[in-house]
Amino acid sequence: MTETIDHSSSLRDPEAAQLALAEVQEILARQRLESDLVHREQHHVAADRQSLVEQLLLKQHQAALQSRLDQLHPADIAYILEALPREERLIIWELVRAERDGEILVEVSDAVRETLIASMDREELVAAAETLEPDDLAALAPDLPEEVVEEVSEGLSIEEREQLRTAMSYPEGSVGARMDFEMVTIRDDVSLEVVLRYLRRFDELPSNTDQVFVVDREDRLQGSLPIGRLLVHEPETLVRELMMADVMRLEPLDEAGDAALAFERYDLVSAPVVDPQGRIIGRLTVDEVVDVIREESEQDVLAQAGLREEEDLFASVWASAKNRWLWLALNLCTAFFASRVIGAFEGTIERVVALAALMPIVAGIAGNSGNQTMTLFIRSIALGQVNAKNAPRLFAKELSIAMLNGLVWGSIAGLFAWWLYSDTDQGVLLGLTMMLAMLLNLLIGALIGLLVPYVLDRIGRDPALGSSVLLTFSTDSMGFFIFLGLATLFFA
Repeated sequence: MTETIDHSSSLRDPEAAQLALAEVQEILARQRLESDLVHREQHHVAADRQSLVEQLLLKQHQAALQSRLDQLHPADIAYILEALPREERLIIWELVRAERDGEILVEVSDAVRETLIASMDREELVAAAETLEPDDLAALAPDLPEEVVEEVSEGLSIEEREQLRTAMSYPEGSVGARMDFEMVTIRDDVSLEVVLRYLRRFDELPSNTDQVFVVDREDRLQGSLPIGRLLVHEPETLVRELMMADVMRLEPLDEAGDAALAFERYDLVSAPVVDPQGRIIGRLTVDEVVDVIREESEQDVLAQAGLREEEDLFASVWASAKNRWLWLALNLCTAFFASRVIGAFEGTIERVVALAALMPIVAGIAGNSGNQTMTLFIRSIALGQVNAKNAPRLFAKELSIAMLNGLVWGSIAGLFAWWLYSDTDQGVLLGLTMMLAMLLNLLIGALIGLLVPYVLDRIGRDPALGSSVLLTFSTDSMGFFIFLGLATLFFA
């Protein structure tokens, strides 16, 4: 068992990253301003003196930036790099101490990591990767050149090389790809005093060690001994008398998202990962679970908006535009379809011009209502609360809510439409059309809000994938069709 070393040089403050970002931006802005002033004075200063002044100013600002960066946690530096334009990002990246490169590369987003790795040569990449533990190196390996990974793996011990190979063999998003190999294991036939002496041999326990795992001679998991029990009981007590045999076990091919739900439900800090024979091969810790939850949340937000992948905030205009094309193209097609629906009722609109002013209300309200239904349903699917047995009841409930809202708000909208056009002979029919159209479209919005994520989930796709785009298309097209269709019948 190797010790875990924390390379951070300061305790983390929740606002440290934001404050540090503001300071870094201020220093960079001051550097640009002073450099511009020196250039403006070039006609009055000798060239060699101007160069000397520029170098002194540059070194002064670099020293200030490096001093500030040295005080920050790697995650805070990653936050700063993600929030800076590319040219400033690379300036800051050059000032980061080489021994911290690896842990910062692990922390930054995939899109920003690509730009940082592209700016590094092979020797720098090897040096950065050599500072990482096998599980972190496995997470970073897909973004590194193959020859760099091979060179780094050759310098690992046999045990570490096997751990790296194991971690890289599991698919992305699985527990195996996220597990930590650093853990403490003991036997059940030793006393607590022996366990305490064993633990004191380590300079530092692995992070998030809330329990030690009890194994037999073949490393098969027998249970766990919480640290709290270890500390408060008599030293001569045997481990088997205090250990917990009923321990939640994970398998390496389990979905990391499902494991995260278990951590949230049972308030876990760590959980053992076992192979099919029951041998313990690693553990999943709460810090990895937090990352899983954050990443899945970000992916859901991006998917719901129709973005294909995570985007660097300061990526090129061309790259960012391409990332958004797929669903924009689909949205354009659906918009043309909606316009054709309206075009099919041009005669009705010409006879009753007020319809053109009222029909966006029907589509807008149904879209908002459907989005509420969809958001709640996607969340329930993500939590594993929806299955084939309770889905019909959930559908019935949400459709009933939509009907109730349609009756209430459709009546209000109908009365409002009647009041607006009460001075014409069309007021009553407009109000009735408004009420019925809103009722029917709210039902359609709820149905789409339920069906789209449910079907996507059943076929193994992300339930949030483009859901808002499809919902908008449905409520717009059907809203216009229902509203204008009813108007055609009533005003025929």
